[in-house]
Amino acid sequence: MKTPVIAIFDIGKTNKKLFLFNERYEIVWERTEPFEEIVDDDGDPCEDLARLTNWVQTLLRDVLELPEFDIRALNFSTYGASLVYLSEESRPIGYLYNYLKPYPAGVRKKFYDTYGDETTLAMQTASPKLDSLNSGLMLYRIKYDKPKLFRKIWYALHLPQYMSYLFTGQVLSDVTSIGCHTMFWDYTKNQYHDWVFAEKLDKLLGPIFTSDSVLNAIWLNHPLKVGVGLHDSSAALIPYLASFQEPFVLISTGTWSISLNPFNTAPLTAEELQYDCLSFMHYKGQPIKASRLFAGYEHEQQTKRLAAHFNTADNYYKQVDYNPDLIQYLRESRPNGDNRFEGVKAPPLQESLFRHRDLSVFRTYEEAYHQLMLDIVAQQLISTNLVLANSPVKRIFVDGGFSKNPLYMNLLAAAFPDTEVFAASMAQATALGSALAIHPHWNSKPLPSDTIELKHYAATGRYAL
Repeated sequence: MKTPVIAIFDIGKTNKKLFLFNERYEIVWERTEPFEEIVDDDGDPCEDLARLTNWVQTLLRDVLELPEFDIRALNFSTYGASLVYLSEESRPIGYLYNYLKPYPAGVRKKFYDTYGDETTLAMQTASPKLDSLNSGLMLYRIKYDKPKLFRKIWYALHLPQYMSYLFTGQVLSDVTSIGCHTMFWDYTKNQYHDWVFAEKLDKLLGPIFTSDSVLNAIWLNHPLKVGVGLHDSSAALIPYLASFQEPFVLISTGTWSISLNPFNTAPLTAEELQYDCLSFMHYKGQPIKASRLFAGYEHEQQTKRLAAHFNTADNYYKQVDYNPDLIQYLRESRPNGDNRFEGVKAPPLQESLFRHRDLSVFRTYEEAYHQLMLDIVAQQLISTNLVLANSPVKRIFVDGGFSKNPLYMNLLAAAFPDTEVFAASMAQATALGSALAIHPHWNSKPLPSDTIELKHYAATGRYAL
């Protein structure tokens, strides 16, 4: 007898994954494929969309032929802030431009000269000014910087909705993608911002389809319930909302450390936007206050720097155990070297403290790595406190890479002594969230209560900046 399953594509920047979940949301099959970037027409790195399209379609075709599974539903989670453009013939055109792509100063000036000051627009759209990371500004940029390409665009889809389009043929939009620092959405009016209508960009965006609904599709003679796809950060929150009723903050860690508080409904302030706060959109349409820290990327860069200085492997940090005595030593006699943040009460969140430290003052790799984690958690404390303010949260969950890092977790527990801090472990949070979003449409069994494993970290001392 075939096992009923849902197939979930989880598309990250580096690795692309396909999971099959059974009715208890256990992974029964998986495949991961690393992808190398190509370059766009300006020579900047970008996603290889043609290869990604072929990989997704070919892999699902192969999985549909597996005799042991009955694939009943399909959904997608992908990174955000990225648009795919379709021609009149419904074919992808141009490039899937990278959200870190440099933004032309002249186009930026034209936009703000036309539509108002940065702070007001940021507050209305709950989007810090992030240039290409604001996908609305990327589409605006193409209109004026690449007019020949723009004239050929009939539709613009965020990446999750392009994945869904491949199997349904439906051009749609979804609130988790539109509401993710795009500058498309006016949170004060709950509709597209006036500038989107003024530029007629709304005509390139498909109708909004609810993230917990499905389309009935037939692909290769196989009937499927297909979701519209979700932005990965919003998807990662869904298993927690399904499992816990008490208010919590989720720190979702990877390249970014994103603090998500679905229990803070206060509008964003200008100060919060200055510190990289923003709003994500809950898959049912409610705003979620969030703050971002580039901590995972910084950890990767600085551990490479440590490895070169101390002549170790890049991943040597995985062998470093948490040493509270060493933490206490660094707190009492922190080597500042050329640290230009000396004496600053609240270090800025936009750049690393540790990159300004002189590594020669550290006696060992272990000592330097403990300092790196102290610096990262010092910034994490500020970042997470931005979304904790004035909300009833008494629990913090950490998932992703840092949840497995004992230094990070112990320091975080010390940084929040009045809040319970847990490392959360589950089978692929973003993929699982995408599956749970459309649960009633393919699975008649109740949601399982044991999808998340928690490890409690107790505060052993109050954190000191």
